[in-house]
This record gives sequence, C-alpha cells and structure tokens, in this order.
Amino acid sequence: MLITLEGIEGSGKSTQIPHITRFLNACGHQCVITKEPGGTRIGGQIRSILLDPVNSDMDPVAELLLYAADRKQHLQELIRPSLAAGKTVICDRFHDSTTAYQGFSRALDKALIHDLNRWVLADVNPDITFLLDLEPAVGLRRAWQEVYQGGRTQQETRFENEDLFFHQKVREGYLELARQEPERFVVVDAAADENSVTAALLDALAEKIEIAV
Repeated sequence: MLITLEGIEGSGKSTQIPHITRFLNACGHQCVITKEPGGTRIGGQIRSILLDPVNSDMDPVAELLLYAADRKQHLQELIRPSLAAGKTVICDRFHDSTTAYQGFSRALDKALIHDLNRWVLADVNPDITFLLDLEPAVGLRRAWQEVYQGGRTQQETRFENEDLFFHQKVREGYLELARQEPERFVVVDAAADENSVTAALLDALAEKIEIAV
C-alpha cells in the first residue's frame, strides 16, 4: 500500500507521519517512511538544488524535470521494491505536488505534467492521499517559525520565499485535484490542533483500509 501526504508548506505533514506509522505498525503493517524530493541518495542531491533559495532563478521547466528525475529514481530504488516486498510506503509528497506546484502555480501545461507523471509512475499510484488543507498565510507562518527555531534549515526555503499568491494557487490546485479524485483523496483541516488532525487522519485511514480502531 502506498500512502501519500500532500499540502502547502507548514501544513503539518512531517508532524503527522509518525502518528500514522505507529497506527499502521500496531495493525501489523511494516512501514517505510520516505519523502520527495530526496528519498534516495541521488534524490538528496536533487533536493539540495530544488530547495536552495540561491536558485530563485530556476526555470520552471527545469524545476519540473528535476522533480521527475527525483521521482523516477525514488520509484526504482525504494518505492517499487518496498511495495513488492509487501511493505506499506508512507511518502511526504508525491506526484500531486508536481501538479499543484508546477501545474497550477507555475502555470505549466497540465496535460504535459499529466503525461510526464504517467510516464514516470507507470503502474504505481497512491492508494490513499491525505491532503492537509490550510490557509497559506497560516502555513507560511508555521513554516518560517520552524526555520527560525532550528527545526528546518535555511538552505531549503526556496518555496517559503515565494509570495502568498503562489501558495494560494498551490492550495487551489490541491483542492481541485481532491475534487477530481474523491475516492483517493482525504481532505483534512490542518488548521486544527495536532491531536484533532491526528484523530481525523486515523479515522479516515481505518475506514479506508477497513481496520476497526
């Protein structure tokens, strides 16, 4: 099973993944935790390019192709082998991020992105996608607070440096994707406190995989 978490900066994905993992482990699932970009050694090098604020002049198409390269390596090296071994993969961001960020916010051709994603993913698609939905102003405030408190590095703030309009378009993109695939997406209000968000995620997860909490 492949579970992905999506959302704007500061939506709490990394906070919630340990809660989801503990729940699944208790239910007998062997979990592999990963992220995009950067889920592999090569991907980590790509991540350093993509998220470095020094690279603010990166061409949007170059950005798109770097994400595709990271995802292809990630799939071949980690995700496919883990799924083939019967493990549950929990991934912080996946292909929906590319559509939301590069398609909706960067305004690149969505049909091209769809075809690129389909080519890279082949037969791999998330079974469940949790969208942690949040007002962009709140998310950015949370994200910068984490940076200032040392929870994240200044060298990975290229997207935090984008303006509020950029992040509003990302959020709109995510919500549109959720409307298009309601059977896969679970939209959770990420403005609630951590425990409430966790409860909502685990309730939805239990229902999705037919496990009684």
